[in-house]
Amino acid sequence: MNTLDLHGLKHEKVDWIVENFVLMEDLPARIITGNSPAMRGIVEEVLRRYNLRAYVENDYNLGSLIITEN
Repeated sequence: MNTLDLHGLKHEKVDWIVENFVLMEDLPARIITGNSPAMRGIVEEVLRRYNLRAYVENDYNLGSLIITEN
């Protein structure tokens, strides 16, 4: 599964990076947001734009999302 790790990226660049990732990669894919609510919010906004869905990978790693088509 292809993975995008957003650790260390500036919030201003994340929208564009996530958009490119979800449009270019085969789904399902993984996006690691870490525990930042702001970072997760940016990711979720991009996913809404493209009618994609995210769910937490597992209960032990809430900062990792699995992205799927709706």
